[in-house]
Amino acid sequence: MARAGDDIATAPIDLAIARIRAVYRSWNRDTSVAQMRSDWDAAFGGGAAAVICERVSAGGVDGEWISPANTPPDKAILYFHGGGFRLGSVASHRDLIAQIAFASGCRVLAINYRLAPEHRFPAALDDALAAYGWMLDRGLKPDNIAFAGDSAGGNLVLSAMLALRERGLPLPAAAVLMSPWTDLAATGASYVSRAEADPIHQRPMILALAKNYLGGQGDPYDPLVSPLYADLGGLPPLLIQVGDRETVLDDSVMFADLARAAGVDVSLEVWDGMIHVFQMFGAELPEAHQAIASIAGFLNRHLHIKRASS
Repeated sequence: MARAGDDIATAPIDLAIARIRAVYRSWNRDTSVAQMRSDWDAAFGGGAAAVICERVSAGGVDGEWISPANTPPDKAILYFHGGGFRLGSVASHRDLIAQIAFASGCRVLAINYRLAPEHRFPAALDDALAAYGWMLDRGLKPDNIAFAGDSAGGNLVLSAMLALRERGLPLPAAAVLMSPWTDLAATGASYVSRAEADPIHQRPMILALAKNYLGGQGDPYDPLVSPLYADLGGLPPLLIQVGDRETVLDDSVMFADLARAAGVDVSLEVWDGMIHVFQMFGAELPEAHQAIASIAGFLNRHLHIKRASS
């Protein structure tokens, strides 16, 4: 029996926050980028979804097919992980990717695009385009491919589609964006209005990551860097999910408004009380499972996925 003054229960969202803070608190000014990446992968790697993982070189980019049983061979999702273009990998996001693959009944190609500061813009974008081209070269049709990504990966989803449109190349059928980072200049009012509510990400950190990605001479207002400043006409249907507690909330809200004004079919889901890329915390958050179910429904509507016979 709980005694007076004891915590009766810890809120699920607080458990998710504690996982992130535990990683950040282990770092100091002397922690190398390599160590940060290793710590991030160790903290968020693993997973319980029943999938088959197959390493591939996707147009020269290290990647991995993540496939549940009986997925159709002619449909696929191309996934770009988050991490501020500095951290993250297929390993750190494998569980999230597997959950999306399992819920949607569709295999996923996830890639380890090059990270900054060793490889600044446009290296990550070039890798994203190379992986998509590899999928097309292997016979997959654009109408049977969706893009998906979280945070910086959501930025890559949009930047890749804008680059494809500029080059007159076919776009995927649809795209899923989780807490997308659309404005590397960090101009949204939510950087102030959500500063106290967001337990992790503050504007100085966001601007430092942007500088790390762009280098000293990079332009955060370049449309292929910050899709918020692009002409958004002609993009395929988009599903955007974001947490209400995020400082980067307006990166989603402002982008959705501009995309709709450009004639894009946009579904925006703002999840009450949720943090940045809350979908990663399926072990703690029932909302993560609900959000992934919504993603699966969106993907099924646009890719018309039917599980293959066993």
